[in-house]
Amino acid sequence: MGRHLQERDLRSLERRSMYSIFHPLDVDEPLPRELIQEGWRHRMCEIRVLEVTGALYLPALMVVMILLGSMHVNPIFGFVAMAALFGAFLIYVLSARDR
Repeated sequence: MGRHLQERDLRSLERRSMYSIFHPLDVDEPLPRELIQEGWRHRMCEIRVLEVTGALYLPALMVVMILLGSMHVNPIFGFVAMAALFGAFLIYVLSARDR
């Protein structure tokens, strides 16, 4: 009637024939779900960097405009300073995105 399982029956996956069909898993190879989670983590970090940089750019621009206006600086120099500020924020965003 009922067949009783023996220890050798429970070890059926350890046979050589099973290893010839199914290769053992590589310990260092990440699973697909881990790759998906890692990609999501990188995208979220990139979005946060862009949001923080965008939120800080306008206040920094206003501070530079107010400081240069209170010092009665030549408007050409003011535009150069604001362009340099924009360039600095742009370089920061591009370098943070590549990390």
